[in-house]
Amino acid sequence: MSKHYFVTGGAGFIGSNYVHRLLKRGEKVTVYDNLSRAGAPRNLKWLQETFGRDAFELVSGDIRDASLLTASARTADVIVHLAGQVAVTTSVVHPREDFEINALGTFNVLEAARLNGRNPIVLYSSTNKVYGGMDDVKVVQRGSRWEYESLPNGCPEDQPLDFHSPYGCSKGAGDQYVRDYHRIYGLPTVVLRQSCIYGPRQFGIEDQGWVAWFVIAAVTGRPLSIFGDGKQVRDLLHVYDLLDGYDLAIQNIDRVQGDVFNLGGGPQNTLSVWTEFGPLLEKMLGKPIPVTFGDWRPGDQKVFVADIRKAHETFGWRPNYDVEKGIRQLFDWVNANKDLF
Repeated sequence: MSKHYFVTGGAGFIGSNYVHRLLKRGEKVTVYDNLSRAGAPRNLKWLQETFGRDAFELVSGDIRDASLLTASARTADVIVHLAGQVAVTTSVVHPREDFEINALGTFNVLEAARLNGRNPIVLYSSTNKVYGGMDDVKVVQRGSRWEYESLPNGCPEDQPLDFHSPYGCSKGAGDQYVRDYHRIYGLPTVVLRQSCIYGPRQFGIEDQGWVAWFVIAAVTGRPLSIFGDGKQVRDLLHVYDLLDGYDLAIQNIDRVQGDVFNLGGGPQNTLSVWTEFGPLLEKMLGKPIPVTFGDWRPGDQKVFVADIRKAHETFGWRPNYDVEKGIRQLFDWVNANKDLF
């Protein structure tokens, strides 16, 4: 029997990919999105052209509009909360707006779920930024990359929270609210702390979605700037692997409710931002890519790699896309859709 999925930010990068998956398998879907992101109208058009305009309900709404949100989610069985302000730099310039979208917006989503009367599942898209700078964890330089000195499996979920930047604070507030609404109200909630997500339909910009931005800039000949020494390391997770995690968490909600899980590429899927990613991209492009280097940005971690063992042990999830295969797929998608950029 199909469920009614209510997806906030359903026209975004992750959201549109998930809505596509849900519609393909016959679920009832409501997309709740204010369409403010540049790529959102393009993703919406893609969904409508693929499935038809009547295949899903669209509510052009903002998560700051509590009354519209509550009314729209009345019949939801599963609420997948992906809407948000997504850039650290924007949060520094506009901290109030960032708070209202991410912290208050997430509170509004939880209240909509509580008042829904159906005890819907709430899945929250959190971020590794809740761990902050991890100043207590020593990093060392090994060859062309920075690495944790003594966390071979990456950062675990019990790493102390240390919200950095208004973005880290607002997403972290949402993270903890989602967890607490299970404790206090019994809502079946789950928090997924995500690493660098990449894949098709990602309209990355310099401040957010860096993997896609580097690919887009390389393919379209736009200038590329690297902040720091380019040896900083991130774990990368393909969006299709992420969505497998969403499905498995929802299917195993009795086991995961009230808990938090890292969903990232893990130690097997890491790249340094330029000393390793640069040569890979140049190989795909077939020519050198000119870049400029700038100062480190405040709070920019030299390393973030997620320990993803808990998700595997609890609900059987692990990534399937290796980094080179995933980036090649993204590169081919950007190449085939240059007119969108």
